[in-house]
Amino acid sequence: MAESAHISDEDSGIRLDRWFKRYYPTLTHGHLEKLLRTGQIRIDGKRAKASERLERGQTLRLPPQLQNAREQYKPQPRTEKTQDGSMLVNLVLYQDEQVIVLNKPSGLATQGGSGLTQHIDGMLDALTFGKKQRPRLVHRLDRDTSGVLVIARTVPAAAALAESLRHRDASKIYWALTKGVPEKKRGTIKLALAKEGGHGKHGRDERMVASEDGDDAKHAVTDYAVIEHAGEEFAWVAAKPVTGRTHQIRVHLAELGHPIIGDFKYGGTEARPRGAVADKLHLHARSIDIAHPAGGRLTVTAPLPPHMMKTWKLLGFDPNADDDPFAHGRKK
Repeated sequence: MAESAHISDEDSGIRLDRWFKRYYPTLTHGHLEKLLRTGQIRIDGKRAKASERLERGQTLRLPPQLQNAREQYKPQPRTEKTQDGSMLVNLVLYQDEQVIVLNKPSGLATQGGSGLTQHIDGMLDALTFGKKQRPRLVHRLDRDTSGVLVIARTVPAAAALAESLRHRDASKIYWALTKGVPEKKRGTIKLALAKEGGHGKHGRDERMVASEDGDDAKHAVTDYAVIEHAGEEFAWVAAKPVTGRTHQIRVHLAELGHPIIGDFKYGGTEARPRGAVADKLHLHARSIDIAHPAGGRLTVTAPLPPHMMKTWKLLGFDPNADDDPFAHGRKK
């Protein structure tokens, strides 16, 4: 006898084939296509396609043979029972039914890549917190950049957050320690960026370069403000990216003549600190203000990572400062 499944809020927006991958993981794509082609799976009584997106409140007709497919599936142990999963849970700064915000540590990659075995995306099963679907990334941070990282808990939330980022309905403020003090204490850096390959030990590494010419160059704008400085050697700089290019803040500050401490990729030997300041990248995603998928605004602030906290105290900076240097808007 055929069964029925009702689409919940959590599954709204997901493709039909991905819904089956989630709830009937032993069902092959070929078998699913056959069931759809012969009309044995229907949405609200109508024939459906694997690529069709589901909506809350819809009813799926499921043929009886799928019951065996579900019974044969034995879930793997959940990631939250592993050491990595526990570590990720401890990074949570904020969570509600649609959004989770992490304080990503320096040195932990957001996504996988060549030679990477540990990254945020690979541990997101630890953050289901009772929901059926796996959380998903909506933006990323460089591996050595710490701070605020927003995770969507549902498909609709991911779409809404991505839309806010795409239309720049989000304000992200980063804190950086730079080599030397910018002459202008407040300004806007407008410098297009392009990818340049052929770097690294095996020539596979990419870096961004300032480029006003060429088809690959993309418009990039960063607002910055010097909050405080320690003599002429170091400056505490707040940076607010207006666009979201790869390594944008790092390249822009280096091009300004004041690379971020610990950023040897773009600052070279100039980025090497002296004294007790840690030999690590001093760039932290301090806060984000973004439209919440359920309405209103989501505003979260992340405390500094240990190496930057030590530096701030060493230089006499206030690590708990909450003034927004960009509160009056960007100068045109």
